[in-house]
Amino acid sequence: MAKVLVPLADGCEELEAVTIIDLLRRAGVEVVTAGLKPGIVLASRGVQLVPDASLDAALKDDYDMVVLPGGMPGAAHLKDDARILALLKKMAAAGKYTAAICAAPMVLAEAGVLDGKQATSYPGFLDALPGVTVSAAAVVQDGKVLTSRGPGTAMDFALALVEVLAGSEKRRQVEAALVRP
Repeated sequence: MAKVLVPLADGCEELEAVTIIDLLRRAGVEVVTAGLKPGIVLASRGVQLVPDASLDAALKDDYDMVVLPGGMPGAAHLKDDARILALLKKMAAAGKYTAAICAAPMVLAEAGVLDGKQATSYPGFLDALPGVTVSAAAVVQDGKVLTSRGPGTAMDFALALVEVLAGSEKRRQVEAALVRP
């Protein structure tokens, strides 16, 4: 079974975080949520999220993928955390998956993960970055890097993550149970 780390920072976009966590768990993926600091994470719309572990504790394990929820200032907190940047570099160097949605692809860019890649983000967060080809697609996969636009694309993004980690049949099963149009 694949194992995924979802770091949570104050000001993250709760719709994105919860959708990613929920759909991956529906697919049987082991998801560990980790707060940048101890205790409850206060998301961008006031929703309180309780991480499974602290980031320091979570970093003692290995993961197949790291997924960064967006939202502001959550994505800025991720970008400013040296532990997150080091983890992203380590994951990329090991040929493992990194993923981010909304404003969080800027964290991938800061870590150098988007160099020479095609990616998408919330409008404006990747503009004018050298070495990144910006797309307006809802979800972009370039090698082991997946990015998405924002809250409205969170379900498409999470389903793409399911497909990468658990296969197209598992994605079909998860999506069918959601009764999407």
